[in-house]
Amino acid sequence: MDLSFGNEYKVFREEVRSFIEQYKDKQPTQVALRGEESLAWQKLLIEHGYHSRTIPKEYGGYGAEADIIKSRIIAEEFSTAQMNTGLGGQGISMLTPVLLEMGSSEQKQQFIKPTIHGEMVWCQGYSEPGAGSDLASLTTKAELDGDEWVINGQKIWTSSAHVADCIFCLVRTEPEAPKHQGISFLLFRMDTPGIEIRPLIDMTGNHNFNEVFFTDVRVPKQQIVGKRGQGWLVANAILGHERGSLAPPDAAETRLNGVIDLMQTETIAGEKLIDNPVYRDRLVKLQGRAMAMRFNDMRLLSARINKNQDVKLAGMIVKLMSTELRHEIEGLAIDVMGETGLSFEDNPYLRGNGSWQYQYMFFLGLIIGGGTSQIQKNIISERGLDMPKEPKVTK
Repeated sequence: MDLSFGNEYKVFREEVRSFIEQYKDKQPTQVALRGEESLAWQKLLIEHGYHSRTIPKEYGGYGAEADIIKSRIIAEEFSTAQMNTGLGGQGISMLTPVLLEMGSSEQKQQFIKPTIHGEMVWCQGYSEPGAGSDLASLTTKAELDGDEWVINGQKIWTSSAHVADCIFCLVRTEPEAPKHQGISFLLFRMDTPGIEIRPLIDMTGNHNFNEVFFTDVRVPKQQIVGKRGQGWLVANAILGHERGSLAPPDAAETRLNGVIDLMQTETIAGEKLIDNPVYRDRLVKLQGRAMAMRFNDMRLLSARINKNQDVKLAGMIVKLMSTELRHEIEGLAIDVMGETGLSFEDNPYLRGNGSWQYQYMFFLGLIIGGGTSQIQKNIISERGLDMPKEPKVTK
């Protein structure tokens, strides 16, 4: 069985390999939102079509036609070479595709280019203390006062709010409407008067999350995406992109290649871990799951071109399977390193700048965040498999 993409794509694969060989020494070792190296690398990737490939040139992208095979080849070659794939985050991975679908011409012109080039960093104002898994219960309100929305309320678990330039935020604009209605989707700057940010430390020990408080925050009325009171439609589109972006299969393959490198060098009693049948068995199982997620991703990419495909279930499984897969990949790397795998922070024996330990804890958090695995299983069973909903207890 020939699973190759055919001769017509060999030339393109060589182009990608040539780019990697020419520029691999110029990639930043770490992705920093504000770093000059990261911004220069992002610009280089976009110019060559290896980031924001199908975003129109008028909005700062490369402007290529959608081609799932070329997208797959780029992902494969970057993963094999363990290349930096550029900037991501909530603005690039979540807001940009929704603006392309639902934003006004002015919003596309204003926000997309600076976002994909890393010049405008976004955070997401969704969860509240009383509205997490049941997001539609949110109470942060926005009232129209002339040409401005006046916002009051609170958000929580707001990733990157302390470094973000802007926020896309769900607010209640019609308090008398049913909870899934009367919600609107607003865009505004984080330096707007009336916004207070308080840090929350996550299980990695870092300041990634925040509480955000809004007191009479005034936002121009035209900075609404979609129609007033129909923000739930926009929110669901965003959530679909979020769950697909939290643990992309390309990144899983890159990390697996890193584990293989570790297993080629780490030893037990003089035996390389790659030759140990127990560890090799764990590796092969993870490779199989990563391959399954890769082909599922190709199915989703194909559906964006062929609109008649039903990939509802294929999209739902991404967040559940991918975050758990990444957690297990990082865990295998820690086990491969033995006692050294327990080192952390400034330990002199730390490998890979501590990325394995950090990512292990980070993806344990993502199994909870963005919709817990339990929530995802309920969604898959009810919406994907048409199973009956859990009965509600009568009050």
